[in-house]
Amino acid sequence: MLIDFFFTLRKYELKVSIRELLDLISALERQVVFADIDKFYLLSRLIMVKDETQFDKFDRAFADYFKGVSSIDLFNKDIPDDWLRKELEKILSDEEKEQLKALGSLDELLDTLQQRLKEQEKRHQGGNKWVGTGGTSPFGAFGFNPQGVRIGQPNSRHKRAAKVWDKREFANLSDQQLLGARNVQVALRKLRKFARTGAEDILDLDHTIKATANNAGYLDIKMVRERHNAIKVLMFFDVGGSMDPYIEQVEQLFSAARGEFKHLEYFYFHNCVYESVWQDNNRRHQDRKDVWEIIRTYGKDYKVIFIGDASMGPYEISYPGGSVEHMNEESGQVWLERIVSHFDNVIWLNPIELQHWRYTMSIDYIKQLFNQQMFEMTVAGLDKAIKALK
Repeated sequence: MLIDFFFTLRKYELKVSIRELLDLISALERQVVFADIDKFYLLSRLIMVKDETQFDKFDRAFADYFKGVSSIDLFNKDIPDDWLRKELEKILSDEEKEQLKALGSLDELLDTLQQRLKEQEKRHQGGNKWVGTGGTSPFGAFGFNPQGVRIGQPNSRHKRAAKVWDKREFANLSDQQLLGARNVQVALRKLRKFARTGAEDILDLDHTIKATANNAGYLDIKMVRERHNAIKVLMFFDVGGSMDPYIEQVEQLFSAARGEFKHLEYFYFHNCVYESVWQDNNRRHQDRKDVWEIIRTYGKDYKVIFIGDASMGPYEISYPGGSVEHMNEESGQVWLERIVSHFDNVIWLNPIELQHWRYTMSIDYIKQLFNQQMFEMTVAGLDKAIKALK
């Protein structure tokens, strides 16, 4: 059984190995869970999935294998929260409960639910047919039915649900989603690959003492990874103009980076980098930093990250005097090439969706200057960017 389950996970492109399968089998042999499909779901997800971006794939694979409902994704049709909000509860007598009949098998339940979701247009409460609350319908929350599908209710009340279908709150962790408040923490774990480095060569005294005591006095040495913030990072942020729609997204990434890296320096520019940049937008005209000084000050081992939409007139990159704010003696291309050639690892993160890049000539221009090291600001894009910075 678990072999077929394992290959189903593989079919949905989850990154699972034989090691995880053996761990799951071992947990079941020790009866960590027994005869409870919901607990098995949590256990198998804990063991088989090592990256939150894979949760959505696991959910669909699990449903496909154990319930055969891969073609039904209830929450692609967004069920409004108020459809499932508890406002009243119908009290039924034992006689009234006995009169209610089950709709049929699980397949019949799911087929009917799928049809209801196609037809339903508003909230229902206290009814016997639609997805709602407080009634005798087979579908919804806080009601009563001898055999139904419980949706959006935090826990069981009558132990009668044939199927429990909770909202997949982790769907936003798909690695194709743009960075947002809910999944920026996933991106942070990619950044920690830099922020926490070192070999396992530091004695963990507390755990060594505890392990030795548990081992009847025989020495059991425990080592711990030496953790230090060794990575040095330079970040250049494009501000103003076409970047305004991405302010919140970029702020989240900036906040995450400040919390993660001890050695972080950052600067601002508009559209393209020229001879100077700045660190305080309120003093951008009075207090500027020469790019030559940055090149002389920061070693080539700094990881350099540019964040911007790279959307501008191509002349702003290629021509002296192309800046829209001042008369630059040398082109932006010259300054970008100097930065790229000085530092060993330089990338560009672009908040514009990848599918739209081909419509803007300057994006391709910048991408070429950065040796194709431009990445989308999604979790998957950050993962590729982190690998490129290595």
